Amino acid sequence: MKVLLYFEDEQLIRKSGVGRAFEHQKRALASAGIEYTTDPRSTDYDILHINTYGVNSGFVVRKARQLGKPVIYHAHSTKEDFMNSFRLSNVLAPFVKYRLVHLYNSADVLITPTPYSKRLLESYGLRLPIYAISNGIDLDAYEVKPSNISAFREYFGIKPAEKVVIGVGLLFERKGILDFLEVARNMPDVRFIWFGDISRLLLPGKILNAIDHCSDNVIFPGYITGNLMKGAFAGADAFFFPSYEENEGIVVLEALASKQTAVIRDIGAYDAFAVNGKNCYLGHNNKEFETILRRVLDGSLPRTDEQGYLVAKERSIDEIGAQLRAVYTSLLK
Repeated sequence: MKVLLYFEDEQLIRKSGVGRAFEHQKRALASAGIEYTTDPRSTDYDILHINTYGVNSGFVVRKARQLGKPVIYHAHSTKEDFMNSFRLSNVLAPFVKYRLVHLYNSADVLITPTPYSKRLLESYGLRLPIYAISNGIDLDAYEVKPSNISAFREYFGIKPAEKVVIGVGLLFERKGILDFLEVARNMPDVRFIWFGDISRLLLPGKILNAIDHCSDNVIFPGYITGNLMKGAFAGADAFFFPSYEENEGIVVLEALASKQTAVIRDIGAYDAFAVNGKNCYLGHNNKEFETILRRVLDGSLPRTDEQGYLVAKERSIDEIGAQLRAVYTSLLK
């Protein structure tokens, strides 16, 4: 079989979780021995697997229908994870939901990252088959390497005894950036680093104000990739991601694959794996987050890195490739 993987405006959103999910898809198909193309002009394919909902996405679906090709829509997006993000996102959210439902209904089946996001889609009235398949994680890419950790600590001038907490994501209220900054302000003896970037023109005023007036122990290095980022995941003392809404949270899988202790909010996206105190630590508010982080950093709470790694292992690229092959095969039959 041959699959057309379509991702509209890849350069604009490649830094997002959806952008990384698309890269994981390509690796998963390669691991499963499935031929694919990313050229929307192609007609030599058996299944359209589409990832985005822009203007051109609808055209690509209609073309596939004209060619008699089955369509899989990868439902990365929901109204809930669009809200509290860009400037005016809450005003636009109902229209985004209408667009998503229209496009998702044009498919034969949907794939979405978690049972939680599957339940959200079903609540929209979507009745076509929906498969919950993780976006996956490349375990080899996040293998813990001392050289990466050293590079991270040297790059940021981190002293041997200094404690470091990292967060990763776009600078959205939904991602918990305001909570990250408040907790950091209450822990001035700890270095906090948030990795992620987006145009300031897209951000609401309260986010810009919070970033511009953050405490001195917070660093915003922007969007960083490669060994330095892998060193950050593995070399920090904790990963803190107080996001309010995710469909999966690829950055959480990246932290777990790096054998890092993750402190995350207790939200539906993590229901399928999160066991508080075993493979991560779950909090509900900033007071709880501060308490958990202090105890993780001083060693009075056990680290959860080994059990967390097993969560990532269950979502390895090879595992996801096999699950995608099963859906493709079923659809062709």
